[in-house]
Amino acid sequence: MEKGKVLAFGELLWRLASVSKTFGPAEHLQVFPGGAEANAVSNLGLWQIPISYLTVVPDNELSAKALGELENAGVDTSVTIKQGDRMGLYFLLSANGLTTGQVVYDRKYSAFSQLTPGMIDWETILDDYSWFHWSALTPALSENLAGVCKEALEVAHRKGLTISVDLNYRNRLWDYGKTPLEIMPELVQYCDIIMGNIWASNKMLGTPIDESLDRNTGVERYLEYAELTSKAIIEKHPQCKHVAFTYRFMDNPGHNLFYGTYYDGSKQYNSAVYETNELIDRIGSGDAFMAGLIYSLYNGLAGQEVIDFTTSAAFQKLFVHGDFGKSTLEQVKENILAVK
Repeated sequence: MEKGKVLAFGELLWRLASVSKTFGPAEHLQVFPGGAEANAVSNLGLWQIPISYLTVVPDNELSAKALGELENAGVDTSVTIKQGDRMGLYFLLSANGLTTGQVVYDRKYSAFSQLTPGMIDWETILDDYSWFHWSALTPALSENLAGVCKEALEVAHRKGLTISVDLNYRNRLWDYGKTPLEIMPELVQYCDIIMGNIWASNKMLGTPIDESLDRNTGVERYLEYAELTSKAIIEKHPQCKHVAFTYRFMDNPGHNLFYGTYYDGSKQYNSAVYETNELIDRIGSGDAFMAGLIYSLYNGLAGQEVIDFTTSAAFQKLFVHGDFGKSTLEQVKENILAVK
């Protein structure tokens, strides 16, 4: 793939979380910048990928602080649009994401949410890039933002950019009268690289799912199903040449079982199975996986190297406070050797 600059597009958020490990009044709040695409680029900047981040934020100290943290990680934020009155928020009602699903979004009427088709000059912006990255969180927010994504993807595809997508599925966000299946296939048709999991692929792209698959299903069965789903995606979306999936299971607040698959169009490669009972923060591990995939493909790594690096990067994020990744290339690579 051409080694030009990478542009990621999505909403920059602030995360507010209780320090307490139980739900209830909190004496203190943890505050971290985040957002799926921002989380991914924070890793890519640290790994010396020439990465830019395009979002929309108000011109105030709060957004400057969040953008500053990305800049400190090596991310170019000069293309960010500064307008509107507020940043989006999300509230994590458990300590560091250590329990399941307790998230409340406050993203309506944010500066980013007010974007409409025609507001961004994609023709001019995308001239400077060889890669465009987005996630399914953006078209989940509104029909206007789905339209903005379509504009960007049409231009990026016509200009020959590599296009990657993270199939983040958040059912609480799809509340404007459209289902993912009505929106996502039309957008994903432009993508060269698709990352997600087998359940998100089913919800968004209509690929088959076996409803009997659960926590007790064995690794081998899940690996087989990843390959089946990867082939179904490529059959439906022939522009796609690379598919990667995560499998993440949690048995208790401190536990995480994590492994991944990568399909290159002809062969599937599987990671080692990682497990910990001492994690610090779940948030952003999937975004670190996405970053690892972009890094690996950008640098032309071989199939097994791709999934080894990608999964190691994701697992390392479990031991970092906040949404953004902090692991160096050396730490990711050392972790690969540790499990072999």
